Amino acid sequence: MQRIALLAITLAVAALMGSSLAAPVNYKTPDEVAAFKPGPNLEVVQGNCSACHSSDYVATQPPMKDKRAFWQAEVTKMIKVYGAPIDDADVGKIVDYLAATY
Repeated sequence: MQRIALLAITLAVAALMGSSLAAPVNYKTPDEVAAFKPGPNLEVVQGNCSACHSSDYVATQPPMKDKRAFWQAEVTKMIKVYGAPIDDADVGKIVDYLAATY
């Protein structure tokens, strides 16, 4: 039992010493160069979607036959599965924009 306690204390001290000796890492992320395409309700999409997605991510979705149904399902998934805080009043506007633009 003493060996386990000694090992735990040794590991804790080593972790504290290691973290105090670690140098901070500084880096600059690249500027966003992509933008959502112009269209009706663009501001609603930017306000709701840009917090988690770049416009590049939206543009890389695969081609689909029924764009409206696809985007409706995607927006619903963002709300129900991922907890996106999108107002009910904005859902239709987002789907309309995405279906017309992408």
